[in-house]
Amino acid sequence: MNLDKNNPIGIFDSGAGGLTVAGAVKNILPQEKIIYFGDTAHLPYGDKSADAIKQYSLKITDFLLEKKCKIILIACNTASAAAYETVKKHVGAKAIVLNVIDPATKFIANNNKYKKIGVIGTKGTISSDLYSTKIKKIDSQKQVISMATPLFVPMIEEGFIYDNISNAIIKNYLSDERLQNIDSLILACTHYPIIKNQIRKFFNFKTNIVDSSQVVARELQRILAEKQLLNTNINPKHEFYVSDYTDFFSTLAEMFFDEEVNLIKADVTN
Repeated sequence: MNLDKNNPIGIFDSGAGGLTVAGAVKNILPQEKIIYFGDTAHLPYGDKSADAIKQYSLKITDFLLEKKCKIILIACNTASAAAYETVKKHVGAKAIVLNVIDPATKFIANNNKYKKIGVIGTKGTISSDLYSTKIKKIDSQKQVISMATPLFVPMIEEGFIYDNISNAIIKNYLSDERLQNIDSLILACTHYPIIKNQIRKFFNFKTNIVDSSQVVARELQRILAEKQLLNTNINPKHEFYVSDYTDFFSTLAEMFFDEEVNLIKADVTN
């Protein structure tokens, strides 16, 4: 694999959720150029079939490869569960392919303070059972309780955060008796860190809320350093693409990147 360290990092998600990962990557690796694709025309991925998600992911991947990305980071748990192996095989030696599930499950499984772990995500992620399987493969003594919270993504994408509507939906889901007495909760969807503080508040700040975006960004940093692919340029110009315009996407992008964002529509998935 002969990659150019000055080439960009490609990150994609079903919508704005992956911006939590992209923002963490920007903070930890400020010299790296990021090309972000939000497939807003097809969100949420959580209720789509695995075949549909694979098709979307391959077309977005081809778009990012045309942009000469050295990394393809699938910043969506549902797509990571359904399409990672397919995308990795498709890309071959053209780029390094990463997902958001493996770094998070390794981090949790190897941390002794986490014993009874809750996992919340989309229907697609939870039905894959990958979090529980991967955690227990490393530490079979961990207790993992997985629960789908499908309304969170559309709620966030519609801008319902920090209000009575979102608080009511959060309370409705997280009051489930299965989540009682958990010591940690994995946010197994990259949208969920946007409501992390509301979730913390629901648990009276007594439960460890695991935001995988930081873990994923540090794993990306480790891989780039190991492969001598760290960019040495300064002041990179990030690019943001969506398959359909949404006002909330721009708002979130500007919040995470602290700069004016020029959204470009590129419907590559039809």
